[in-house]
Amino acid sequence: MTRAELIHQIKTKKSFLCVGLDPDVEKIPKFLLSEDDPIFEFCRQIVDATADHCVSFKPNTAFFEAYGLSGITSLERTIKYIKQNYPDHFLIADAKRGDIGNTSSMYAKAFFKRLHADAITVAPYMGKDSVLPFLQFEKKWAIVLALTSNEGSSDFQLLETNGHQLYKEVLEKVASWGTEENLMFVVGATKAAMFRDIRSIVPNHFLLVPGVGAQGGSLAEVCKYGLTKDVGLLINSSRAIIYASNTDNFAYAAGIEAEKVAGEMSVYF
Repeated sequence: MTRAELIHQIKTKKSFLCVGLDPDVEKIPKFLLSEDDPIFEFCRQIVDATADHCVSFKPNTAFFEAYGLSGITSLERTIKYIKQNYPDHFLIADAKRGDIGNTSSMYAKAFFKRLHADAITVAPYMGKDSVLPFLQFEKKWAIVLALTSNEGSSDFQLLETNGHQLYKEVLEKVASWGTEENLMFVVGATKAAMFRDIRSIVPNHFLLVPGVGAQGGSLAEVCKYGLTKDVGLLINSSRAIIYASNTDNFAYAAGIEAEKVAGEMSVYF
């Protein structure tokens, strides 16, 4: 998907919501466990219920890989279902890959050629040659971890280097490796006050922003400092939407929650 196509979807729907798919058999409604593929069935119903209110889906591959071969099959089925039924949605494989160049090339082929994802999350710690392979595919995106919202993020990301914090060094260097057409950054919503500084470094790149909702991030604060003329944000919500209910009406409840978040976003158009 091109940047122009993504922006068109955002402005048409007046939403920049990304629904994260983190299926956990310990949390999904128990009646689904009688299905041949409970994980896929859970994701399918969530996707159908929320598609009208979001522009993106983000399967977290760990939540599929944890179940071995059957989980990988569920991931493939979920991505295929989204691609066939909602081809205009931006599909992010949240895999957080990053390795030496030839290994990264294989990761890129796996997710872009085999699974047909539009984007993949990438860890930049190993440097330029570990990120570049993900930037070699037309209409595909690398979404690079920059400033995350987890408890341990300050262990490295906020350390001072070359006169400023390490995450800023990451933003500056990585931005020079790609373009606004194939490169995004992950910035946690719980770091909303830092969006002003981030926008001074990458004023026009899209930012994938987890942490709104269950993790306590504020949509209003993120938008105050992070919005651009092209919106420039994909706000991810996972648990707050997909686990809005564990009853027979779980998908309906997820749809209601997604509609609520999208409604809060509509005021920015």
